[in-house]
Amino acid sequence: MSTITSAARDSSVIAWRNLLNVGRTPGALVTGVVQPVIFVFLLAFVFGGSLGGAPYREFLIGGILAQTLTFNSSFTAVYLAKDLQLGLIDRFRSLPMSRVGVILGRTTSDLATGSISIVVTMVCGLIIGWRITEGFGSALLAILLLLLFGFAMSWIGAVIALTARSVEVAQSLGLIWLFPVTFLSGAFVSVDSLPGPLQAIASWNPVTAVATSVRDLFGNVSPAGYTSGTGWAADNPILYAVISCVAVIAIFSTLAVSQYWRISRR
Repeated sequence: MSTITSAARDSSVIAWRNLLNVGRTPGALVTGVVQPVIFVFLLAFVFGGSLGGAPYREFLIGGILAQTLTFNSSFTAVYLAKDLQLGLIDRFRSLPMSRVGVILGRTTSDLATGSISIVVTMVCGLIIGWRITEGFGSALLAILLLLLFGFAMSWIGAVIALTARSVEVAQSLGLIWLFPVTFLSGAFVSVDSLPGPLQAIASWNPVTAVATSVRDLFGNVSPAGYTSGTGWAADNPILYAVISCVAVIAIFSTLAVSQYWRISRR
């Protein structure tokens, strides 16, 4: 059996095991379900009035979707760290299993959490007046892009878990980077409203590219004066979003597997 086939088989087994755990402990999904609901209604009705009213609520959903899938990386970090802490990964290491398959199973199964979060966010969006005005094909591309982005963020969570190796530390490390990455972007505000140096960071932030791409694909119009920055990334948000996701997967999957090998040799 080839290495790729072995990794695919083992990852599918791990992914199914993780999905069964989610089904038996649905409380684990509270963060992925409740968090987007809170942010949608909080930003739409508490801050939305002063930020642009109804046009801002339509603009908001693309940002919430990108933010939610970024935050879901903490789900990967916590539950992979929990498996390490409970010794489950030690048992996997004693078996003739693919090293890549063990981590790939975790990140793949977490796509289910991401899918649920996308559905919940879109339902909340429909309640506040958000609509899809482009065709089915564009909407499907937007959802596929969101799933690719969520998969990329899960690999960051995997690296955090394998580095921290305890639930408490993984939970803390998994949250520290989320707020600056999501709020220092065009997810919720116009990039032009940020101070000079922060505009460049926000323009090249993949969160900005994903939020802008999703808005374009859903046919959501930004409020007057709202921009997603300047430069090549802002002019080609969909292409840049895909390139960013592939780069994150390539870099962080390599780091995660390397860290897993280091742990295995101890």
